[in-house]
Amino acid sequence: MNGIPVLHVEADCIARGWEESLIELNRSGCNIRTQYDKEDDPPSKDCTMVLTIRDPLSEPMIHKDFPGGPLELQEYVMEMCEGIKDHLIRNPEDPTDTRWEYTYHRRLFNYDAPGFEPFDQIDIMCRKLAEVPFTRRAQAITWKVWEDNDCYDPACLQSLWGRLIEEDGEWFLSLNARFRSNDAYKAAFMNIFALVRLQKIMAGRISQLSGKQVRLGRYCHMADSYHIYGSSFREFEGRFLGALKKRTFEQRTMRYESVREMMEQARASILEKARSMGR
Repeated sequence: MNGIPVLHVEADCIARGWEESLIELNRSGCNIRTQYDKEDDPPSKDCTMVLTIRDPLSEPMIHKDFPGGPLELQEYVMEMCEGIKDHLIRNPEDPTDTRWEYTYHRRLFNYDAPGFEPFDQIDIMCRKLAEVPFTRRAQAITWKVWEDNDCYDPACLQSLWGRLIEEDGEWFLSLNARFRSNDAYKAAFMNIFALVRLQKIMAGRISQLSGKQVRLGRYCHMADSYHIYGSSFREFEGRFLGALKKRTFEQRTMRYESVREMMEQARASILEKARSMGR
């Protein structure tokens, strides 16, 4: 192929999909440098990835070899779906403010554009789908052309797109998520898990608005650049590839239901931690 390879993975659950996407990336991706490399870093492994999860809520949902654990995962879900770290976004009018450029929650639920009141894009999507299930216009964006072309760390997630389909009398919400750039090893699993939780929230909201029970359909994760940084390869080879040789798939994964209560019980401490950040 001339150019960055386009790879396709389809799996039944999140854990298997993420694992197989990394295996395929490692096997068939190309070598290319990045803007974040240090002088002695090897090139990254990269591809354009289309990853489809057929049943996003099927178990096992959690892979043990993503860089983190259940509590970090719960914190990230709360960050994306509830905005517990929106207060860490920098003031764009203050050049000395070095806090975050954005959060996905703020861009999705409170998108502010000059001259307009902020848009709750997720609620807009849900209302469009409740009114016209087959609409192709239910989408949310994150990119701010007047800011992101020049900032140091622009948003990686670019858009969400949803559509409803009826099968055997049941309604299913399909969700597409497109990233311009996605760290396949260190970020993608948490991104996917949190976006599936958001998909579930959206299905509930559409059910409430429409009076129809809406279940989760497939989730499609599309990344223009799905990569493993060269600086991460030693850890990736030892932790991820090493586990493939030593443990079964069941040993490499866990059921969300087995840790869900523990994750929920951590909510208060996670909220307090988030509030304390940036003080």
